[in-house]
Parts: sequence; structure tokens; C-alpha cells
Amino acid sequence: MSSTWQQQLKQALNNQKHPDFLHQHPQHSTAAAALFSHVIAPDMFDAIDQKNPQDPILKQFLPVADETINTPGFHADPVDDNQATQVAGLIHKYHGRVLLIASGSCAVNCRYCFRRHFPYTKSYAPRNNWRASIEYIKAHKDIHEVILSGGDPLTLETTKLQQLTAALAPVEHVKTLRIHSRIPVVLSQRIDQEFLHWSRQLKLNKVMVLHVNHANELTNKAQAAITKLKQAGYTLLNQSVILKGVNDTATVLAQLSQQLFESGVLPYYLHQFDQVQNAAHFMVDEATSQKIHQDLQSLLPGYLVPKLVKEVAGEKNKTQISL
Repeated sequence: MSSTWQQQLKQALNNQKHPDFLHQHPQHSTAAAALFSHVIAPDMFDAIDQKNPQDPILKQFLPVADETINTPGFHADPVDDNQATQVAGLIHKYHGRVLLIASGSCAVNCRYCFRRHFPYTKSYAPRNNWRASIEYIKAHKDIHEVILSGGDPLTLETTKLQQLTAALAPVEHVKTLRIHSRIPVVLSQRIDQEFLHWSRQLKLNKVMVLHVNHANELTNKAQAAITKLKQAGYTLLNQSVILKGVNDTATVLAQLSQQLFESGVLPYYLHQFDQVQNAAHFMVDEATSQKIHQDLQSLLPGYLVPKLVKEVAGEKNKTQISL
């Protein structure tokens, strides 16, 4: 029988959980949902203030008519993932590390997702039990870090993750496993005993990069899951995206950094919005982002100020934005 988290994920993917509020919301767009399916896990749905039409969580997951607009200068592949794909599901852009598209599924579909157009059905790493990815990693001895992304890699069963790390174990030049995931925050029951046991057995350095944009996402359930990850030996970081109407003030971002730190997570990156097609309504211009970041520095100690960065297609590293 499926575990509780798997049942919740299935409900979210099939749009079976709490559909009425979202479908009947005055701003809900069926046409937008047809372009990019509506998915929201119960933890995040429960965190929405249904009486607030400007709720920052609702805005991240509600399909709206603005998504049907094609905006000049916005692209289906804004960070050039396809160009950097070496074998199915393996992206090699930066020296010393590779990114595996571990899953095509997420427990939530963020409406601003820079991979909302990614061809997951044709390209993800677990196909053929990771073999092509492992062979590529073995052949490139400068690779010291393997990054799991997606979709969300934690939508995979733990046994599938075990297959990967068992195959990586003999590869001596790989030292670190990094997981980019929203799951601990949006589907907290996924951080179960089986996953924690696997995590504790890993010989690799373990890094978990969460994706939290607003302090309201850090529910009691999310904080409990984060505590378990910390106890299992993960270094916990967070990356956010500056989103119009969600977190585009220094005060909101300062609250987020403080709440993350209280939960045991260090702010890592604050991303300038990737210009993905059908999500231009989330865009905050770079000059405004710089001003917000400058104000943020005046509100927080340096260790709680995330780096303001953008990804430029073809560059060999994230580009730090400064005044």
C-alpha cells in the first residue's frame, strides 16, 4: 500500500485535493491551467489565507490569465538547460558539478517555474536506472558534486535514491550530494523514517537546498521536517526568487531570512527572476531587485543576507548582481 506522502502526492498531481476554492477563485484561469497543470500539495493549500486575495502563497500556485500572454524577450528555456544537457537528464554547466533531472514531478507547480516548459517525458536521469548519468560522471574526474533537481527529486521513492547513491559509492572523485527540493516545506510527510535512515547511512557530504519564498511557507509541519533533516546531518540552505506581489520588499525578505535562521536554515541565493515564457507578470526589474537587496543588507546581519544572483545562459557560474 502507498504511504501517506505518496497518497498526498497522487492527490495533488491529479488535482483531487481542495479543488473547489482554487477553481472557483475569481482569478483562476482554466486556459492557464491547460498550459501548465495546477498542482498544490495539502501542506501549502492549508497555509493559504483564503480570506486574503493577495495571499503570497496563493499567488505562487494559482493559474491566472496573465500566463496566457506571450511576452517578447521571455523564453521556454531561459537558462539554456537543453544546450547544457550531456546525456538524458544530466546537465553539466559548471566546473566540478553536474545536475541530474531526477524527476519530472513536483508536489506543487510554481507558476513562475523556469522549467515549466522542460521536456520531462523525454529527458530525466533515472531512466535506465541512472546508468548513462553514472557513466558520464565516472568519465569526468573533475566532478566532485552531484546535484539532484527536477521537478522535485524527493517525489522519487527512497529506493530509487538508494540506487543512485549505491552506484555513486565507488566513484571516488564524487564527494557531495546536493538535493534541491521544495518537498520538506510543501509535503512534509515525505521526510519519513525510510528517507532519514537512507540519509544517515550516506558517506557523502549532504546538502539540502530548500526553496522558500515567504515566511508564511514555514509552517509548523515544515519546521518539524527541517529539524529532522538537520538531525540527519544535512547542511541546510535556502534559495528564493524575487517575485512581484509575493516577496518584493526588503521587509518581507528580512522576515524570511530570520525565520529560516530560527528553523536552522541559512539563506543562500536570492534569484533574479528567470525570464520564462508565460510568467512575465512575476518579473521584478533588476534595478528594483538591487535596491531591495541593498535595503535588506541594512536590516540583517551579513550572514543572513542571501547573495543576489541571476543565471545567464552560457555562463560558467551564477552571476552575482551588485550595485
